[in-house]
This record gives sequence, C-alpha cells and structure tokens, in this order.
Amino acid sequence: MRTPPSLLSLTVESALHNLSNISDLSPLPDHILLDLFLRTLQAGKLTEKVLKLFLATGNDKVLSLIEALNIQHILTPVLPTRCSEKF
Repeated sequence: MRTPPSLLSLTVESALHNLSNISDLSPLPDHILLDLFLRTLQAGKLTEKVLKLFLATGNDKVLSLIEALNIQHILTPVLPTRCSEKF
C-alpha cells in the first residue's frame, strides 16, 4: 500500500503551482524555501518575477545556488513613452 504524501509535501506542491500569486517568501523556513526553489527549477517555472521573489528572501543557500547555476536577471530596457524634445 502506498503511503499518502505528507502535508509539507502537499503544501510545497501547492505553493509551486501558485507562485504567481505569492508576493513574499521570506516567512518560509530555510529548508522549505530551498525545497521550493529546487522544485521550481525542476518544474521549469523560474520566471523573472519568481526569481525576484527568491532573491528578496536573502536566503544564503538559495542565493548560493542561484550564483552556482549562473542564473541572472534579464535586464529589459525601459523606453520612454514620449519624447521630451520636439522635432
């Protein structure tokens, strides 16, 4: 007989599927945050917004992993919406 998944596993899985709705990951304990980050990578759900969420936590292990994997921000240039000079 197969054992049911733990509540922690279900919670991390739920967080993974709802990352776009989460605004702050800093209250999470370090081991859960690291597990969520690894599962995010495995699922291919690491977007710029999600990366910023993980970076904002300041978690040393997550930051080291980001650096070790050479994950970088995509810098999108901001273009002015109107010109201040008249032609």
